[in-house]
Amino acid sequence: MSEQELKLHVPSAHAAAIARELLDHGATRVRLRAIYFDTPERELARARVALRLRLEGRRWMQTLKTPGADAITRVELNHPRPGPTLDLSVYAGTPVEAVLSRLRGPLAPRYETDVKRLLRNVRSRQGTVELAFDTGVLRAGALELPVCELEFELMSGQPAAIFTVARGWRHRHPLLLDTRSKSERGDALATLAQQLEAADSDPTRTKRIAGFWAPRGTAGVTLSPDMQAPAAMAAVAAECIEQIARNAAALAEVDTLGIHPVGNSEHVHQLRVGMRRLRSAWRLFEGWIEPPPAALLEGMRAHFAALGANRDQDVLEETVAPMLLRAGMPVIPSLSRGDEHDNSQAIAASRSFQGWLVDLLEWSLNVKPPAPMPTAAVMAETAATAAAATTDKAEAEVKAAQPRRLAKLLANRLHRWHGKVVEQGLRFSELPLEARHALRKRGKRLRYSLAFAESLLPASRLHSYRKQLSLVQDILGEINDLAVARDYYRVQCETHPQAWFALGWIEARLDVLTVQAQQAFNDLAHTKPFWK
Repeated sequence: MSEQELKLHVPSAHAAAIARELLDHGATRVRLRAIYFDTPERELARARVALRLRLEGRRWMQTLKTPGADAITRVELNHPRPGPTLDLSVYAGTPVEAVLSRLRGPLAPRYETDVKRLLRNVRSRQGTVELAFDTGVLRAGALELPVCELEFELMSGQPAAIFTVARGWRHRHPLLLDTRSKSERGDALATLAQQLEAADSDPTRTKRIAGFWAPRGTAGVTLSPDMQAPAAMAAVAAECIEQIARNAAALAEVDTLGIHPVGNSEHVHQLRVGMRRLRSAWRLFEGWIEPPPAALLEGMRAHFAALGANRDQDVLEETVAPMLLRAGMPVIPSLSRGDEHDNSQAIAASRSFQGWLVDLLEWSLNVKPPAPMPTAAVMAETAATAAAATTDKAEAEVKAAQPRRLAKLLANRLHRWHGKVVEQGLRFSELPLEARHALRKRGKRLRYSLAFAESLLPASRLHSYRKQLSLVQDILGEINDLAVARDYYRVQCETHPQAWFALGWIEARLDVLTVQAQQAFNDLAHTKPFWK
């Protein structure tokens, strides 16, 4: 059985308001106590399988869950049980039988949940949605995590019903997207409990605790050669949104608000990397999918810029200033943080950002092909394509009537982007600052898009190219950071004469990096091509 649901975290300060609204509309109460099982080596978790026994009121239910087709879908197998004992024979003949038969270790309780649930059904034009508001705890060993979440599960109708109902609740309450399931959080908590028990010093324990909320970096995407462009875009978008949402959840202090702040500058960086990757994917698939709605594009621009201001300050404080101090710069009393309300936690938890993020998730579940053009437009497009054939042959091929395989489409576009990057890169030392910044963004787009297409390209030809492109990006990244710092220290010179030291050091370092960047671009131009 397949289930589709959206889970939103409820900040503890707003839990009472959520409960009151549900009870005022006839919600029912139920107590749920669940025990989750796995082997000592976490074989089920590593296979992305969750197995639990749950006491639902007075009856026991055995449930096994596996991932579904997209981010809001799960495959769920439920079997009533007479008591708190597992019976794996019920999975004979099902797709999970093979996974269970390969288990090497014994199954045992790993973590548990104890929650109070409020249930209510809501109808919309698209379908019926069950609201489940859970409050309670996740427990593993001596550790606990709070549970305070509102789930929207589709009972009948179209998936759009989930987002329609959720949108109404988001307008009334500050709800936060958290893509982690209870089983994922519980498995991580159980691992942390074991690590803390084995830790032999306070620094080790502190490191393990910080690792529990570690920033979420990039992950690979595997595309199938027979995929159509919309399906490929959906797969890429799902990965990017995971990176965005998980880092945003840490910055918004979903687990720890008011208790122990865990969001840091690396979460901001990885969140923005996820946004930039998604923006690169939109450009990579441009013309092969229906363009994202204007509201999503504008939200991307606005939130990226807002988080960028915080990121620039973090780089200045954590990277550039320490380098200058090591080089001998006299101490400047303080670095201004600006308005206390304009910070990454506030941005990540804001209604505007969270609304954009949920809308982005909804869009990613139904990426559409480009709309067919009217007959007159088709004729005009055909004429334009023929006229452009000599100057832009690759684009003309993409727009041809016969569809082409995804790998060829991606390789051709990446080849073209490579050519534009190299063309400018060979003149890097002559480029003004604005052109260098634009080239850096173009290079990032090429690098991220190459990673998206990697599973469809010849692996033997990618290694040296990817390595050289990464070197280019590292150098350009340092140049960009120093250019931002230079602007800051120019202003500081008015009140802090020691800032002149910073300007001199930065200019000297930029001269060195310019030479290195020019050489890196020259080497990139002669790197073995991956697109042939």
